[in-house]
Amino acid sequence: MNVKITPAQPEDLKAKPDEASLGFGKYFTDHMLTMRYRHGEGWQAPEVKKYEDFSLAPSAMCLHYGQAIFEGLKAYRGSDDRILLFRPQDNLRRMNASAVRMCMPEIDIEQALAAMKELIALDQDWVPRSPGATLYIRPTMIATEAALGVRPAKEYLFFVILSPVGAYYPEGFNPVKIYVSDTYVRAVRGGVGAVKTAGNYAASIKAAMEAQALGYTQVLWLDAVEHRYVEEVGTMNIFFKINGQLITPPLSGSILPGITRDSVLQLAKDWGLDVVERPIAIDEVVAANEAGSLQEVFGTGTAAVISPVGSLYYQGQTITLNQGRTGELSQKMFDVLQGIQYGHRPDPHSWVVPLDR
Repeated sequence: MNVKITPAQPEDLKAKPDEASLGFGKYFTDHMLTMRYRHGEGWQAPEVKKYEDFSLAPSAMCLHYGQAIFEGLKAYRGSDDRILLFRPQDNLRRMNASAVRMCMPEIDIEQALAAMKELIALDQDWVPRSPGATLYIRPTMIATEAALGVRPAKEYLFFVILSPVGAYYPEGFNPVKIYVSDTYVRAVRGGVGAVKTAGNYAASIKAAMEAQALGYTQVLWLDAVEHRYVEEVGTMNIFFKINGQLITPPLSGSILPGITRDSVLQLAKDWGLDVVERPIAIDEVVAANEAGSLQEVFGTGTAAVISPVGSLYYQGQTITLNQGRTGELSQKMFDVLQGIQYGHRPDPHSWVVPLDR
């Protein structure tokens, strides 16, 4: 499919925000990508056009039955001023997996990537130049058919918006404090925890707000059946280094298969580390910390890349990890992944896709 490109008029172009105060998700670029699907006709009319409001019927099925999925990835400005994407095909593959689970139509990955590149190329001046700042890319799909009834919709809208975001660690790469929830649950096996559907995030907000009120950055979720086994953090997968072994919970159907998680596993294996994907109970984590064998804990995700964890709050007890310091492996993973993403380091797995390729 050819992508129709309709640039915004000069009077509609926005002033670029100050890169020192970007934050996350506060500003949006001048353009967006849209593409529509109708049952029996497939995907039609991809267009890059002015960022503007949508018009939806009050009976649009996404508003009633939750057929809404999304992805998150970034564009980086390299030292040579080239724009680089990190594993974009993998994000689109994961979006298709979400679509299958939510009974929504899959997209053609290469066509969607080509159209997304057209959008980014048009708005490439929005890719920040400040260290650590990036252009966040949000592909989304929603059910737009105007109808009531619990069934798959027959019409969908796929769209991509862009947002310049600041460095995740503007004050330095410091450990975060995590609240372990044994009251609320995020997902259960057989549910939709392994896909990026909007309802997962709505369900997590209450626990996140309670954690933040107590001074904790995010929530660490335990399994929904026994409230015992570690699953993932609100916006991140989680890793534990115990006695030299790197451990992360397995993808058992209730954990999101993170792109950064997969990158960390691959790099760790490249470096000859002992890597294990297995269930790990929160009691094992506490015991390992008390025994001095828990060397470090870190989260992985698109926003932070690597987020070292300095303490856990569990059942009324604050558990300090690695004396509240950033671990050596956390720092190395962060430095290497950031180096690959910005084009400063070798890319042995061909993860980086230049905008002009």
